[in-house]
Amino acid sequence: MTAPLAVSMGDPAGIGPEIIAKAWAARKEHDLPAFAAIGDARAVAQVWQGPVQQVRSLLEAANVFAAALPVLQIDGVHQIVPGLPDVEGARSALHSLNTAVGLVREGSARALVTGPVSKAQLYAAGFDHPGQTEFVAERCGVSGENAVMMLAGPTLRVVPITQHVPLAAVPGLLTVDLIVAKARVTARGLARNFGIDAPRLAFAGLNPHAGETGTIGREEIEIIEPAIAQLRQEGLDATGPFAADTLFHPRAREKYDVVLCPYHDQALVPLKTIHFDEGVNITLGLPIVRTSPDHGTAFGIAGQDLANPGAMIAAIAMAARAAEHRAAHVLSR
Repeated sequence: MTAPLAVSMGDPAGIGPEIIAKAWAARKEHDLPAFAAIGDARAVAQVWQGPVQQVRSLLEAANVFAAALPVLQIDGVHQIVPGLPDVEGARSALHSLNTAVGLVREGSARALVTGPVSKAQLYAAGFDHPGQTEFVAERCGVSGENAVMMLAGPTLRVVPITQHVPLAAVPGLLTVDLIVAKARVTARGLARNFGIDAPRLAFAGLNPHAGETGTIGREEIEIIEPAIAQLRQEGLDATGPFAADTLFHPRAREKYDVVLCPYHDQALVPLKTIHFDEGVNITLGLPIVRTSPDHGTAFGIAGQDLANPGAMIAAIAMAARAAEHRAAHVLSR
């Protein structure tokens, strides 16, 4: 029997429990593979009236998936109130994440899907990583710098070269080595997780009009163009830098497989505008498959049956496809 996916529940006071349950309810409509929620079953019971079955293993989860949402119970928090996060809930989220990573690493689960967490609550609980991506990378023995965050929807994939840093710091952080390293991981990830053996990498410029030949900034000339030239020498299909305001309309999106953008919002604004309810965060460069819905905990609507499960459904489906592509990639070598 094919191993199921492990879905960490995220913060139990957020919308994670609800969207996981709704994804299970839509499993037939979207042809989703077997998965198990890792977390506190009480968090699901508070926001959903459907069938839930606590399980002791992922094998048991695969057997009950057709009839009920399997939940691998972790140590519960003292109290769960949807919409009211606390430090105990953050500790539960971290325990859920750590357990789910371990299940994938040992082979009991074939891919990891992570529910949304509150960084503020995690930091209050002593969490010392920038986010879940870096935590998962460390647990897998990979440097956080070598893990690439790619956001993907049905018609667009983007990679922010720099991530959660002040905008004013971006020019000083961009280097030829950083861009080349991120692009290499991205190209390998597209081949391993998406079956795109010769990916087309497009690069956005940092400045308006991609610097206008140096009159609005020289980062394109001094940093981005040399990085692209090096990648092309290595045999990668790398083009740009292009003015960001011309990169995301439908005709432009037909010409590349991914856009690498110098800073966070330059990548995430178009992705969330085009695919807000379908956006998936997939981490490239890991020995395991990891995806996540590209949204937060939404504490403001937790427990009100208002959460849209679209991104969680997309994250589960993408994780399953990536696992299949990886298996085929290994067999073809």
